[in-house]
Amino acid sequence: MILIVFKYLTPRGFRGLTFFPFVFLMNKEDVLDKVFVNHEKIHLRQQLELLVLPFYAWYVIEFLIRWIMTKDKNVAYRNISFENEAYTNEKDLNYLKSRSFWNFLNYF
Repeated sequence: MILIVFKYLTPRGFRGLTFFPFVFLMNKEDVLDKVFVNHEKIHLRQQLELLVLPFYAWYVIEFLIRWIMTKDKNVAYRNISFENEAYTNEKDLNYLKSRSFWNFLNYF
């Protein structure tokens, strides 16, 4: 994982963007936020499992489907299986040690 503080690559309203092996951060303080960094590490693992580009295709398709269903971008984002897994487990700093392969499917 390579942490880079560069606010111009981070979408407005987000603290970070993960694109294997990089994590682009909006604020340098976030480098020290263990929960936030763990959330991004979970995304790195998900991207590895799906070989990065299929991860993003799945992410966008799932977001669009959920947005159509809920008519709310924020609700759609939070209900993407990848985000759901990351938010649910971000406080467990040992989660990745016991996480099973393709575990995001349990949050679909």
